[in-house]
Amino acid sequence: MANRIPRVPVREQDPKTRATNFDEVCYGYDEKEAMLEASRCLHCRNPRCVSACPVNVSIPEFIAAVAEGKFDEAAAVIARDSSLPAICGRVCPQETQCEGSCILGVKSEPVAIGKLERFVADRSLASATPAEPVPHNGFKVAVIGSGPSGLACAADLAKLGYEVTVFEALQKAGGVLEYGIPEFRLPKERVVAAEIAKVKALGVKIETDVVVGRTVTVDSLLDKEGFSAVFIGTGAGLPRFMGIPGENLNGVFSANEFLTRNNLMKAYRHDYRTPVFTGRRTVVVGGGNVAMDAARTALRLGAETRIVYRRTEKELPARREEVHHAKEEGVEFMMLSNPVEILGDEKGWVRGIRCIRMELGEPDESGRRSPVPVPGSEFEIETDSVIMALGTSPNPLISHTTSGLETNRKGCIVADADGATSRPGVFAGGDAVTGAATVILAMGAGRKAAAAIDRYIKGKTDGDNN
Repeated sequence: MANRIPRVPVREQDPKTRATNFDEVCYGYDEKEAMLEASRCLHCRNPRCVSACPVNVSIPEFIAAVAEGKFDEAAAVIARDSSLPAICGRVCPQETQCEGSCILGVKSEPVAIGKLERFVADRSLASATPAEPVPHNGFKVAVIGSGPSGLACAADLAKLGYEVTVFEALQKAGGVLEYGIPEFRLPKERVVAAEIAKVKALGVKIETDVVVGRTVTVDSLLDKEGFSAVFIGTGAGLPRFMGIPGENLNGVFSANEFLTRNNLMKAYRHDYRTPVFTGRRTVVVGGGNVAMDAARTALRLGAETRIVYRRTEKELPARREEVHHAKEEGVEFMMLSNPVEILGDEKGWVRGIRCIRMELGEPDESGRRSPVPVPGSEFEIETDSVIMALGTSPNPLISHTTSGLETNRKGCIVADADGATSRPGVFAGGDAVTGAATVILAMGAGRKAAAAIDRYIKGKTDGDNN
C-alpha cells in the first residue's frame, strides 16, 4: 500500500559543518527519491492539500506526474498557479498548510509536498525555456515592491497582456526574498535571481532605486504616467522595538537591519566591505522565523547565540523545521524569559541584557496563554549584541503620500478580499495589508489582486465605450 511507504528523508549538511558556512542546509531530492516520495500520495477524491494552499496549486496532479517521471509535466502543472515554486518549496510553512492537511499525516507522516515542489522547480530552473511574452493589450499597470506579492501580481498581469512595470526601492529586486531570508535557506543567485528572471521573461520591467512616495507617487503614476491601475506590495519593513532602556546602545539591531546587511550587502562575505558587528555573544529577542534566521546567521558569523522568548517552546511561532535546525546548529533557547533592560558599558556599547522570568497565565485574544512576569526573578545575560526580532509593520510613506488611501490603526492599508482599496484604481496585498505574514500568503494576495485589476480595467473600458 502506498501509504505504508515511509516518508523519504531529505539529505542535509551536517549540523557542525553548516553552522560555519552559508551554503544551503537542505540538498533536496534526486529523481529516484522524488519519484519514491511521490508514490506515497493517495490521490484523494477531495484533496484537502489543494484547498489549504493559498494559491491552490493542483498538488495531486503535479505529484502524479513526478511519480511517473514526467518532471516537465509536473512543472507545467505548478506553473499554472505559482510564479515562484523554487522559493515556495523552500520557505512555505507546509506543515500548517498543504502538508498539514494531508490525510496521510493523520496516522503517519504527510507527503513531502514542499520538497517535491522544490525538486520540480529546481529541475525546471535548470532546463526549462523561458516563457514568451504575451502581446500587450494597450494598458499599463504599476506594481510597487518586488517582493512575493508584487512579483506574483506582475507575473499574472503580464500573462494577461498588460504592460507591467515594477518599482523597487532597493538596488536589487526580490524584497524580503532578497534581503530578509538568509542564503542558507534561500540561495539568492541560484534561486531568487533565477525565479525573478522568469518573471522578467514574461515582459515585466523592473526599475530599482525608485522610492515611491519620494521619487514618484501613486497619484502621479495614475494621473500623469498613464498607468491604468497600481498594485501596492511593499511589505512590512518597519521594525518594532520593546521600548525598554538601552535600546539605543551600540550593538543593538533590528532583525531587519541585521539580515539586510548580511543578505543584500553580503556582510557575511570577506570580499565585501559591509561588516556587521556581533561580538563573541549575541542575544536574539523573539520566537518567529525571523528570530531563527537572525540567530542562525549570528551563529555562522562566529557568535555564541541565544534566543530569548517570553513563552514556552510549544508557543514558538517559528516553523518546526527552523527551530530543529537552530538547535542542531548550537543555538541556545532561553524560554519563559523577557528582557527589561539592555545594559551598556562606559563607551555606550552593549555589555549585557537584564531579563525577568515569566510564567503563562490566562489565554489572550489570540488564544495563547499570556506571559506574566514572576516578581523578583530578574537575571542578567552577558552579551555583546542584541537583535530585536519582534515583528514589523508597514512603512507609512506610501499611505501618507497617496490621496484617499485608507489605513487602519496598525498602519496597514485597508483592502477588500480582492485587494481593492479606498482609492479607485489602487490595489494592495501581502504584508502591506495584513502585517507580517508568509511568502505564500503574500503571493496569493498578489494573484487575487491581479485578477481584480483585470476586471477593474476591463469594466472601466467597457463603461467608457458605452
